[in-house]
Amino acid sequence: MIKYKLICKDCNNIFDSWFASSREYEKLKKKNFLNCHICDSLNIEKTLMSPSILKSIKNTNINNHSNKYRNIKKKIAEYQKFIEKNFTYVGKNFTYEARSVHYKNKKNSKGIYGSASSQDIKELSEEGIEVQIIPWIKDKTN
Repeated sequence: MIKYKLICKDCNNIFDSWFASSREYEKLKKKNFLNCHICDSLNIEKTLMSPSILKSIKNTNINNHSNKYRNIKKKIAEYQKFIEKNFTYVGKNFTYEARSVHYKNKKNSKGIYGSASSQDIKELSEEGIEVQIIPWIKDKTN
């Protein structure tokens, strides 16, 4: 099997496709069986692409990258536990509750957390209501 990066010369759409061999690509190209899935053009060509070479794990930064990812994920999990313990979850009512706290000078002993759209967050910020966004990870890995 061989993978080629193809380009539609009509709409400039770039996409990948797998072929049994380079000869198979040429055969399909000659018979006009290659077409763009966006504009349906038959004007498809191969583009330059770098080869995919797998190196030994000892010679790469894969382990370092994995360790960094695990450390970041662990730190986010710690933040999540702190927030769950010390703040009140308001779910999708976050925007309403944030405005209630801000405008009604509602003094809760706990802060609030929940979910809001990026548009809602922008509007809250424009109103002078301080909000923070943090990634929320649901760990379903073993």
